Amino acid sequence: MNLTSTKVLCVIACLLVNVAVCKKSEEGNKPKWAKKKLQDYNDVDLERLLDQWEEDEEPLPDDELPEHLRKPEPMDLSNLDTSDPEKLLKLTKKGKTLMMFVTVDGKADREETERITTLWQGSLFNNHIQCDRFLVDDSRAIFMFKDGSQAWDAKDFLVEQEGCKEVSIDNKIYEGRYKPEKKKKAKVEL
Repeated sequence: MNLTSTKVLCVIACLLVNVAVCKKSEEGNKPKWAKKKLQDYNDVDLERLLDQWEEDEEPLPDDELPEHLRKPEPMDLSNLDTSDPEKLLKLTKKGKTLMMFVTVDGKADREETERITTLWQGSLFNNHIQCDRFLVDDSRAIFMFKDGSQAWDAKDFLVEQEGCKEVSIDNKIYEGRYKPEKKKKAKVEL
């Protein structure tokens, strides 16, 4: 026998052993939920099947886990400046997803809001601030940051832009620099 036929026989022998070991379980040994037709599976059965499927898998590394399952990064509290609450918030939001609401000046319609917020998103991207933008109203958009600490840098940029009425982060509102002044009601004297 030559070397090639020996390799072929080895492969065939491995396949036969594999087939012999991986036989189908007997009908009497299956649990009741496994005897159902696939169309009759409910959510509990599918969850059980998923758990059984993932039973022998290795756990995912930390960077591949969903955000809510990741271990938080340790914060260095030794040189923390507690006099500036924004720096403290920026530090606590590092590595976490954060949404910022931006309101465009009231004169803008939906197309104008789309154009302005796209321009702002591009400017932020050019400044290495990664964010996604979603319009939620004719004059309102959400900027979503994968790294929440970048939101405060973006806020500093956005409030200086003409056409930005206000920016809201964590329910705190920051007024735009060029926000139109509120018209004061004239007092009527009787």
